[in-house]
Amino acid sequence: MMNAERGFRIATSIVAASAVACGGNEFVLDPAGPQAGRVTDLWWYMFAVAAIVWVLVVAALLYAARHGHGRDVPDQSDETNDRLRRPVSIAAGITVLVLVATLIYDVTAGEALASLPRDKALRIKITGHQWWWEIQYMDPVSGNQVSTANEIHIPTGEPVQIIGSSADVIHSFWIPNLAGKKDLIPGHATAMWLQADKPGIYRGQCAEFCGHQHAKMAVLVMAESRQQFNSWYNSQLQPAAPPPDSMSKTGEKIFMSKGCPLCHTVGGTMAQGHIGPPLTHIGSSYTLAAGTLKNTRGNLAGWIVDPQRIKPGVRMPPNDLAGPELQALLSYLESLR
Repeated sequence: MMNAERGFRIATSIVAASAVACGGNEFVLDPAGPQAGRVTDLWWYMFAVAAIVWVLVVAALLYAARHGHGRDVPDQSDETNDRLRRPVSIAAGITVLVLVATLIYDVTAGEALASLPRDKALRIKITGHQWWWEIQYMDPVSGNQVSTANEIHIPTGEPVQIIGSSADVIHSFWIPNLAGKKDLIPGHATAMWLQADKPGIYRGQCAEFCGHQHAKMAVLVMAESRQQFNSWYNSQLQPAAPPPDSMSKTGEKIFMSKGCPLCHTVGGTMAQGHIGPPLTHIGSSYTLAAGTLKNTRGNLAGWIVDPQRIKPGVRMPPNDLAGPELQALLSYLESLR
């Protein structure tokens, strides 16, 4: 009994450890929303069924090994065959019932996950790039649309519809605490929904191998109250703040003269590139390069000077800047909040 209990503890520990998705604080067995809850319930159901079946099979094998050793082969009379056929038939019937129940549960959960909220919900378009996430908040009024990168803000307790697509290869959008994964396919739009029942920061990951830097393609979901969300959204509608001091003004000139506007957008300026992430409010971002680095002045400097060393294969080229130029550029980018 002690060995069996110890084995069960070891098995559950291994399973729990393997359920953690790619590091960080995301955990598939810690749902924070209804969609993730359905996935978790299905997982525990299948785990319980598999555990019970495994225990019964092992018990039957041990019983047969213990009580059947040394016995003569039974005769093949009709009475003996009937006696052996009965438990086999019962086991087959139970197996069919378990499989049918599992199928029904799986189909029901799948339909719930595939359904979209009927009420008017916040709609967000997610586009996967090698290797970052483009986030667009949809609104019938073009002037009210917001574009960000790698970080999603949502109000708690409200369904959010995700429209997914890809700009290059197949990606997969997955926030383990909030919903199951959804593939993003070039030229094809997919739809899903998620909801956060409690405030927090939930880390997600691309769950489909998409190239050399697949592992460094994270996304953060910030769930907050409706009031906080509205405040954040209104701030995102504003253009970039003007440089607050002379060094930042010098940094803005360097930004505009070094080719940065060809790839990046800074609202309210001449920078209107769409190849790379928008930088209108880069100073308030939590991370850089899709979760690769924390957004600190030192990390930002390293990323600007040599992004290929940090994330080989990324489209951003190295930038040869003198020390004073780099410091001025950093001051300008940090002022974009």
